[in-house]
Amino acid sequence: MEITQHEHYFAIQFRAMASPCEVLIEATSQKEARRLGKITRDEALRIEATFSRYRDDNIVHRINHSEGNPVQVGTETVNLLNFADQCFTLSEGLFDITSGVLGRVWKFDGSDKIPLQSEVSALLPLVGWDKVSWQAPQITLPVGMQIDFGGIGKEYAVDRVVKLLHANTERPFLVNFGGDLHAGRAPLKQSSWIVGIEAMRKSGDAVNTIELQRGALTTSGDAQRFLKKDGIRYGHVLNPKTGWPVIDAPASVTVAGNSCTESGVLSTLALLHGADAETFLESNEVIFWCQR
Repeated sequence: MEITQHEHYFAIQFRAMASPCEVLIEATSQKEARRLGKITRDEALRIEATFSRYRDDNIVHRINHSEGNPVQVGTETVNLLNFADQCFTLSEGLFDITSGVLGRVWKFDGSDKIPLQSEVSALLPLVGWDKVSWQAPQITLPVGMQIDFGGIGKEYAVDRVVKLLHANTERPFLVNFGGDLHAGRAPLKQSSWIVGIEAMRKSGDAVNTIELQRGALTTSGDAQRFLKKDGIRYGHVLNPKTGWPVIDAPASVTVAGNSCTESGVLSTLALLHGADAETFLESNEVIFWCQR
């Protein structure tokens, strides 16, 4: 954990969930900043350890290796699964935490290695939250299926950290985990936190500057994870019904909201609506910015 002092705030930086993480706090001293930074880092690492599908010692591993047997889960996992279930229903199956298995054939490394349709089709029987038996607190996955909280994990971590910081300080702060942000309070020494939306497919200055006083901002896009072949760019967000990326999706979608978890789902679903992303967001009456 690295702490640097700026004119009006302290910046605490670390890595978790394969992302750079940062919290800006108008703390009164470095000691206070370190204490709040430790709360932030410890919670981010706890969530990563608990819900990462890349570990072999947590509840996700138990579920994914249950071989069709029921697994009892705790309250926090129940809440996440209930949220995922709600998102699946409201999105008519576009948001699906069982779609992570498609990563076996899709490697978004900037190359031109597009999988064969037969490879994608072979995995589709393993995708579909509606095939899962979920009666809280018990989940039963069909053999071969897996769940992946990657689509909401980082955003959930931000929201959890915001709740903990509110419980531990009245100082203004801004949490930023890999571009998913939440301002707990407006700064005291300036009118707002200044947030830039990065140009997604070219280097350069921010394409938008947002004055954020309170609330969440999440961004979904294909700047880092994509494939490109025959002039077609394939973003990393996959349609779980087809197993393929959506063509004509925006380069990025930024959504403002009350929580990162809710905003993150909306920004992801907007990408999945492709050419109709803006119409989808307008119909949900949210504040958003799209890059095309």
